[in-house]
Amino acid sequence: MIVKKGCYGYIRNHRAYAAVRTAVYLLLSVSLYLIGYITTGTNKNLLTVVAILGCLPACKSMVNFILFLKASGCSDKLKEQVCAFDGKLTVLYDMYFTSYQKDYAISHMALKGDILYGITEKAKCDCKEAQKHISQLLTQEGIRNVAVKICSQPDEYIDRLSQLMNMDPEEHKKRDEIIRVLYSVTI
Repeated sequence: MIVKKGCYGYIRNHRAYAAVRTAVYLLLSVSLYLIGYITTGTNKNLLTVVAILGCLPACKSMVNFILFLKASGCSDKLKEQVCAFDGKLTVLYDMYFTSYQKDYAISHMALKGDILYGITEKAKCDCKEAQKHISQLLTQEGIRNVAVKICSQPDEYIDRLSQLMNMDPEEHKKRDEIIRVLYSVTI
């Protein structure tokens, strides 16, 4: 079963899917080459050309697999802590943002009103830069007045989610567009 983007386990699921897809594509190319070589006795045949062209999608799939290998999603421990907020806030799991300079692994994000709050479990992730990157992405898409805050401390994050639940802000008029933008810029 394929896990949708923004759901818990998305990165883990797509990593396995990309591995299987890459293996199948590579095996298909190798099989075509071997069939052509065995039947004609030389590699100067049409199946060799088809096998070489078949390496293109295999290589593209391998790049995708390597990207998913590098990415990490929400840990089981954090999932247990934040699952209480799943039905009450708009939540997104396993969000992995990439930029030219850095990558930002955001394990969990919550959206309520005009506040987008997230947590990273990566020690190397620069929270301030991640906030700036996500804010710029939203602004480029014409979505303004969204406060983005990324933290790395689970206790602080859980407290903030509790505060968000108790708040009664007006739903952002571009809520669905915010989610669409976030999905479109993550792996």
